[in-house]
Amino acid sequence: MESTGNIRELKGQEMAKLDCLKRIDDYRYQIKSQSSNTIYEINSTELGFVCSSPDHKFRGVKCKHIYCVEFSLQIRQTVKEQVVIKPVNVQDCPVCLISDNVVKHGIRNNKSGQIQKFFCKCCNKWFSINYGFEKMHSTPQMITAAMQLYFSNESYRNIKKFLELQGVKISHVAVYKWITKYVKLMDKYLEQIKPNVSNAWRTDELFFKVKGNTKYLYALMDDETRFWIAQQVGDSKYTEDIKPLLQKGKEIAGKRPLALISDGAPNFNDAVKKEFYTLQSPRTRHIRHIRFKGDNNNNKMERMNGEVRDREKVTRGLKKVDSPLLKGIQIFHNYIREHEGLNGQTPAEKCGIKIEGNDKWMTIIQNPKKELKNE
Repeated sequence: MESTGNIRELKGQEMAKLDCLKRIDDYRYQIKSQSSNTIYEINSTELGFVCSSPDHKFRGVKCKHIYCVEFSLQIRQTVKEQVVIKPVNVQDCPVCLISDNVVKHGIRNNKSGQIQKFFCKCCNKWFSINYGFEKMHSTPQMITAAMQLYFSNESYRNIKKFLELQGVKISHVAVYKWITKYVKLMDKYLEQIKPNVSNAWRTDELFFKVKGNTKYLYALMDDETRFWIAQQVGDSKYTEDIKPLLQKGKEIAGKRPLALISDGAPNFNDAVKKEFYTLQSPRTRHIRHIRFKGDNNNNKMERMNGEVRDREKVTRGLKKVDSPLLKGIQIFHNYIREHEGLNGQTPAEKCGIKIEGNDKWMTIIQNPKKELKNE
């Protein structure tokens, strides 16, 4: 005999298939009672779903209505269009563009490592390919390892010491140049890919120092996938014009949200009215009443701010406003770092963007370089 919990789960699954759920926004859902005309409301909170039905309210169990919402969200997630970025096959001959008759043919000893040489039996050419890492004195593996360490909160000098243990003699300035070069390359490539974000976004500001002067990082994040959509650096907290941030968010996502969560700062409210207001329904709902507990909180956004703060503490402030650090943290957060709150997935994977390969840094770096070579 099935347990009561399994029966609730099966009933919720059946209700989801029958499309009994009415979605108000990404936080609120309504379901009509199967035995009366009562409408039950299910709200998404930081601690999970809360239902107004007696089964959940008085027994404190997960009712069939909550199961229905969860199954509906799973169905929505599976139908999302997925973009797959695959590792580059670096064994294609650069002359005849054929890989069937390419064989490995010796090693070229570089002062910073060994590079594989290839021979093409079709055109009788020897070659070595390093898409994205041409004319670099270090191997691609060392460069991507340095990037992983840097965005995992290691300093330039600590990375230099690590590379020395691997037999690579490099200065901390060279590590900085790697970060600057490849963050710019990856950002230009990834901004062309449209993430499949939800209709509820969060925004907040975080102060940091640039040469001793206080600046504010304004960030826009998707609530469901935790995808960091856009960022803007400003000089003030309450009076900064953040319309460019919301404009960038609409441009990247291809839509405006149905709900935006922020704190009570007046510049957020002014920007929402100017950028998201429309005479047509549904309109964007601006949630400004924030609490530490309950359904109206911005804890997910504060957690992302903590990632930036952890990295910024190591550098003890930034040297310039357009530092590659901020864009690099955004790339690391979206495409590289796996989040416990997303069951070990990256925000990009939740948005339908999958980066394949054991070294995701290398996959993202080599793909735009190969596209340029093939044009």
